[in-house]
Amino acid sequence: MKTSHLILAYGTADLVSAAALTRRLDNGLGLTPSMGWSGWNVAQCNSASEKYALETANAFVSLGLKDLGYQYINIDDCWTVKSGRDANGNLVPDPNKWPRGIKAVADEIHGLGLKFGLYGCAGKLTCAGYPGSEGHEQQDARSLASWDVDFWKYDNCYTPCKTGGDDVQVCSSPDPSTKVWYGAMRDALLDVKTTHDILFNMCSWGVEQVWQWGKTYGNSWRIDNDNWQDWASVQRIGSKAAGISQYSAPGGFNDLDMLIVGNGVLTEPQERLHFGLWAIAKSPLILGTDMTKIPSSTLAIVSNKGIIDINQDSLGVAATTFQPPGAPAPVSGQIYTYWAGPLSDGVAVGLTSVGSAKTVSVNFADVPGLGKGSWTWKEMYSGKTGTGESVSFDLAEDDMAVLKVTSASK
Repeated sequence: MKTSHLILAYGTADLVSAAALTRRLDNGLGLTPSMGWSGWNVAQCNSASEKYALETANAFVSLGLKDLGYQYINIDDCWTVKSGRDANGNLVPDPNKWPRGIKAVADEIHGLGLKFGLYGCAGKLTCAGYPGSEGHEQQDARSLASWDVDFWKYDNCYTPCKTGGDDVQVCSSPDPSTKVWYGAMRDALLDVKTTHDILFNMCSWGVEQVWQWGKTYGNSWRIDNDNWQDWASVQRIGSKAAGISQYSAPGGFNDLDMLIVGNGVLTEPQERLHFGLWAIAKSPLILGTDMTKIPSSTLAIVSNKGIIDINQDSLGVAATTFQPPGAPAPVSGQIYTYWAGPLSDGVAVGLTSVGSAKTVSVNFADVPGLGKGSWTWKEMYSGKTGTGESVSFDLAEDDMAVLKVTSASK
């Protein structure tokens, strides 16, 4: 294990722990889940370029997504040269992908009223084998600030590991703890805050139950392995979110990973469920599709203002599952039928139909935060509204109804 950078920064592992107890994330950012785009699922390494960044930014404006709150244009892995850092140890943008450099592109995106994000990794290499930030945390934070970068996704590959040192791409037994390297980068970003605000997104894949401690380290944290562009991933991640909903709050949110809508891998009902569940779970809403080719059906889903407003509600409380009387219990790894969470002006209710088309009903008296009486509601995908003591929807297979319920006469 290479620990020289830790000793240089803190002296000993004990001092690292002490610093973690006294240094808290207080950057004033991420008070609602971030909204934007990430290029990895579009074209992997090839999408880490000025071309994709600017095309996406212009699409956000022309498609009306900027006006709905989508603002971050985030570049993923492979944006630097692969050969290493320059003579001064600085990260070097690939000149073939960034012929004008990073800051010129960030400035152009800022000129559109949007924000710009980059990707880094806590280990000696990124997941794709490009230079990582191990031992260069302060230096890289200064580079980001000098380029006016607004968002930093920080991955977890090639970090110190109890088995295999730091030559293991993905480690399940970190040595000593992911808190050490995420704390080092957190502190580096806080140190440059006077120059530029940078939202810190920790891509640690749920290692060491990051949701339990992430709020003092980052503005959002990945809760599980990647969303592998399939329905099974949506179910795996979505079901996991239910059990850890209490850890999301303004300033720090559970990150369910980027959305895979618009990529031809889900049915339209599955895309509605995917987007709706991520939204009520207060996950960042990061699109991962080619915005110049987004299908009209997908655009309609991700442009649903009512669902976006639920995601961006100032209360910042994530929905979780509830079990009405007589309903079967939730099953681990499967998306449950009944979801609810409080809003600043009502309650969000989600009803799903995983596995088959079905009629799904619920009495408002059984919904946490509601109770007996008549309630006013609106279902966001259909636009249907009503008042009553219960609701019922005929849903297609793997579909979702997303409601906002507000008070009426009791």
